[in-house]
Amino acid sequence: MSQFTLLKRSRFAPLFSTQFLGAFNDNLYKNALVTLVTFGAINQSEVSVDLLVNLAAGLFILPFFLFSASAGQLADKLDKAKLIRRIKLVEIIVMLIAAVGFLVLGHIFLIFVLFLMGAQSTFFGPVKYAILPQHLEEHELVGGNALIETGTFVAILLGTLLGPLVQSLGAVPISVCLVLVAVAGWISSRSIPPAAPTDPDLKIDYNPLTATAPIIAFARGNTTVFNSILAISWFWLYGSVFITQMPRLAQEHLGGNVEVFQVLVFTFVAGIAVGSLLCERLSGKMVEIGLVPVGAAGLSLFAFDLYFAVPPATGADLVGAIEFLHREGSWRVCLDLAGIALFGGFFIVPLYALIQIRSDPAHRSRIIAANNILNAAFMVAAALSAILLLGAGLSVTELFAVMAAMNVAVACYIFKLVPEFLMRFLVWALVRSVYRLRVHGLENIPDSGPCVLACNHVSFVDALIVTAACRRPIRFVMDHKIYAMPVLNFVFRTTRAIPIAPRRENAELMDQAFETVAEALERGEVVGIFPEGVITRTPEMNPFREGIVKIVARTPVPVVPLALVGLWGSFFSRKDGSAMSHPMRLITRFASNIELRVGTAIAGQDVRAESLARIVEELKGRAV
Repeated sequence: MSQFTLLKRSRFAPLFSTQFLGAFNDNLYKNALVTLVTFGAINQSEVSVDLLVNLAAGLFILPFFLFSASAGQLADKLDKAKLIRRIKLVEIIVMLIAAVGFLVLGHIFLIFVLFLMGAQSTFFGPVKYAILPQHLEEHELVGGNALIETGTFVAILLGTLLGPLVQSLGAVPISVCLVLVAVAGWISSRSIPPAAPTDPDLKIDYNPLTATAPIIAFARGNTTVFNSILAISWFWLYGSVFITQMPRLAQEHLGGNVEVFQVLVFTFVAGIAVGSLLCERLSGKMVEIGLVPVGAAGLSLFAFDLYFAVPPATGADLVGAIEFLHREGSWRVCLDLAGIALFGGFFIVPLYALIQIRSDPAHRSRIIAANNILNAAFMVAAALSAILLLGAGLSVTELFAVMAAMNVAVACYIFKLVPEFLMRFLVWALVRSVYRLRVHGLENIPDSGPCVLACNHVSFVDALIVTAACRRPIRFVMDHKIYAMPVLNFVFRTTRAIPIAPRRENAELMDQAFETVAEALERGEVVGIFPEGVITRTPEMNPFREGIVKIVARTPVPVVPLALVGLWGSFFSRKDGSAMSHPMRLITRFASNIELRVGTAIAGQDVRAESLARIVEELKGRAV
C-alpha cells in the first residue's frame, strides 16, 4: 500500500490534519505580523523594523529553550491524544488574544503574543512525533514521517503566501481566520485515537534549568540516537540559512520582486515535499538510514552549483516571476533550490524515523524534546553565523558556498562517529542498484528479543542482502576470509559481524565466535548464520552443519529459516568458477529479480540440522 493510504486511516489522518492546521496557523500569523511590522511600523513606532522583526523571531524560539523539557515529560506521562486536545484548546485561546491585538492593541502587543504561540508549539512538538510509533506499524513510520514533513512544509508555504494577503484585507478578516483555523485544529484533534502514557508515574519538573539536563542525558545515552539528533539539528541550521536568505537572493542577486521570492519558496517547498515522499519508495518501507549519506551529498552538490548558477547582480529594475523565468539561468537556480530541498527530504525523514524506533519508548517524548531544544539552538546559531559572515563582506551566494563546504565537513564527522550510516548506504546502494529485491514473510522475524536467522549461502553478498531486508540489526557469523574482504570488511565490522574459522585452521577463533554468539543472544540481539558453512558451488544446497544446533543448545532461542532465491549465476556467486570472475554478469544480470523468503520460527529445542535444511529447501522451491 502507498503511504497516502495512511491519510484514510483514523489512526493517522486526524493527527495529520491537526498538525497541518497548526503549522498553517503559525505561519499565517507570523507572516501577517511581519507584513504589519514591515509596512505599518514605519509610521507608528520609533523602533526600527529590523529590531522588531528580530525580536519577533527571538520571542517565538525562546519557549523551545524554556519549556521543551517539561513538554517532553508531559508527553511521556499523559495520554498523548488527550494532551494534543488540551494544547489545541490553548491555541484557540492564544488566537483570541491575537485577535484582540489585531483589533485593538497593535503590532507591539502582537509581537509578544508570538511568545505564547511559541510556547504552544513547544508543547505540541514532542507529542506529534512520539505518538507516531504508537499508532503506526514500523513499516509505516517512514511514510508517516514523510507525510508529516510534507504537510508541515506545505503549511509553511501556504502561510507564507496567504499571511500578507489576508492581513491586507484588515484586522477583522485575519482575526477571524486565525480563530477559525485554531478551532478546526481542535475539532480534528478530537478524532485522534488514544495513545497510552509510556511513563505514567513520572514526576514533572517545570524548572527549565533542572529539567533540561536529564532529557539531554537520555538522548546522549544512545550514541546513534544522539548523533541523529545532531544531524537533524544541523539540517535545520543549514536549511534556515537558505530560507532566511531567499528574500535577499531574489532581490539583490536575481533582480526579482516579491513574486520571484514566492517562486523560490514554492520551488524549495515542492522539493522537500517530493524528497520526503520518495523516501518510502526508495527505502522499501523500512527505516533506511542509508539514504542519509545520499541526502548529505545532494545538499552540498546542489548548493555549490547554486553558487555558480546565480548571475552577477545587474542593478536593473526588479522583475516579476514571468520575466524572471524567461531569463537565462533562472531554471538552473530553481533546479538547484529544488535539489537542495529534495535531498534534504532524503536526509531528514529517515533520521526522524530512526529516533522514533531506536529510543526507549518510556523516554521517547523527552528525547524528541531534547531534539527540539538542540534544533532551536542550532537555528539561533544559524542566524548569528549568517549575520557575522554577511557582515564580514560575504555575498548571499558566497554564504551558500560556505554552508555547502561546512556540510561536507559535518557529514564526514557524523559518519565517522556513526559508521552505520555509511554501512547502510553501501548495503542500500548494492541492493537497489544491482538487484530488485522482494521480501516475503518478513513479519516472521520477531520485532524484539533474541533469535537466530538461518539462511542458505549462495553468494558473497548474501549477508548484505539479508541486512538490507531486515528491519533489525543482524550480527552475522561468517567465514573469516569473507569477513576480511576489502570494502565488505567495513560493512561487516560496522554491523559487528562475528568471524569464524574451521577448528583445523584456528581453533581459538572458532571458540571465540561461539562465545560471542552466546553473549549476543543473551543480550536479545539477532544473530545470522549460514549453516552450510561455505558458499555453494552448485545450484543445490550443501548439507547443514551442526554448529547451529550447538548454538541453540547453549542458548535456546527461536530459529527463523530464510531462503535466498535468484542469486545463483550472479556476479557474486560461484557458478562456472570463482565468484566475481565474470564481469559481464554485472551487465547481463543488472537489476535482476531476487527474493528473500522468511519462514515460520522454530523453537530452539526442536532444531535439527537436517530438518532445518529441508525447511529452507522447501522455502526455496515454494511458489510465491
